[in-house]
Amino acid sequence: MPTSTTELKDHLAQADEIELAVIGRKSGRKISRPVWFVLEGDTLYLLPVKGSDTEWYKNLLHDRRMWISVDGVEVQVEGTPVTDPKVVASVVDKFRKKYGASDVKKYYSKFDVAVIVKLD
Repeated sequence: MPTSTTELKDHLAQADEIELAVIGRKSGRKISRPVWFVLEGDTLYLLPVKGSDTEWYKNLLHDRRMWISVDGVEVQVEGTPVTDPKVVASVVDKFRKKYGASDVKKYYSKFDVAVIVKLD
């Protein structure tokens, strides 16, 4: 039985990192990696660490299906790539507030894209 997004949001509220899986654009296989996120209401914000050069982001452009997993709870969602500089800047601000400006500066090298996931 699939996990509900309500159950996922309960787990996300307690987590700093999720396991994100996408379909590889070349391999066609599910590829998973840990990523940071910001949850606000029913919206999950993701910021690729190397911006548009990030592999999972490139894969997302070919297949928008994503699997988000935290504490053994997994749901399939659809990611929406965002390139509007104002929206990307607001996502970067959300990450700075959650993780601290120095860590965002330390781990993220390019701020040209973000991904928005609606969890409703």
